Amino acid sequence: MYRFSKALLCAMVCVGWQMAPHNVGAQTLPKVELTFLTSSWTGDRFEDGRPKIADDWINRARAIGLDDAWTILKNKGYNNQFVGGWKPLHTDKPIVGRAVTATFMPSRPDVDQHILTRGHANGRQGNSNTWPIEVLSIGDVYVADGFGKIAGGTLIGQTLGNAIYNKTGNGVVFDASVRDLEGLMEIKGFNAFVRDYHPSYLEESTLMGLNGPARIGEAIVLPGDMVLAQREGVLFIPAHLVEHVVTRAEFILLRDKFGFEMIKKGTYNSGQIDNQWSAEIKSSFLKWLQENPTDVKLTEKQLDEIMQDRTW
Repeated sequence: MYRFSKALLCAMVCVGWQMAPHNVGAQTLPKVELTFLTSSWTGDRFEDGRPKIADDWINRARAIGLDDAWTILKNKGYNNQFVGGWKPLHTDKPIVGRAVTATFMPSRPDVDQHILTRGHANGRQGNSNTWPIEVLSIGDVYVADGFGKIAGGTLIGQTLGNAIYNKTGNGVVFDASVRDLEGLMEIKGFNAFVRDYHPSYLEESTLMGLNGPARIGEAIVLPGDMVLAQREGVLFIPAHLVEHVVTRAEFILLRDKFGFEMIKKGTYNSGQIDNQWSAEIKSSFLKWLQENPTDVKLTEKQLDEIMQDRTW
């Protein structure tokens, strides 16, 4: 059985880990441990070890349904990837991107001072709540476990919200709160899924982990997971399953579109479509795909694999 090294255990509870000489002050899970935890991913990685999901998959994921993606993950045995109960800044702006994770805990004076002293010695500036923002890059989604704190749990306001959007072009998911609601809403393109809003400043909270495994509500998220946040809630898709989830969710959208058209035209009734398809309906579907190539992003190989996997 694999045993976590002392370095991993330290990094999961303290943010003073120094990754490498060229990245002095970066408080994060050691790259070797992050690579181990995400070893099912075989593609490219960022310098910090996070899986680097291709931009094309992120763009394609914007069009899929969260319910479909959740079902596909559940069918693979991933039952702890969704969490609901959010107050989105905008209900009509999904958030899709690669997770950068942070874990906050209730503050304790001696621990707070140790973290600040070591962080500043490693090149960090200001309070620890700004440190996760400095490691963000374009396409990232800042995901933070703020232990559900509302009053005094406001991880960002308008200023830090602008800083995050300038770095990522994306949004945040906080198991905590935010302040400056009106100001945050003015940041064009920015969105935030949070537990609530509150006018207070952040207090009695300390950054205890950066880019390590995090618990958001009843879900688990690893750095580099794809974040899919829609009005219904937030789904964390493991990086190595992104292609599997997106292609099958796209297939479901095609299947549904075909079904709606067939019902509307009276070709088949709802009982025929909303059931296990007959050989005749399957044949009609394949013909419809050929007649609507602009709707199909799947390659022929991907389509063949999905058709073989489906039980209909």
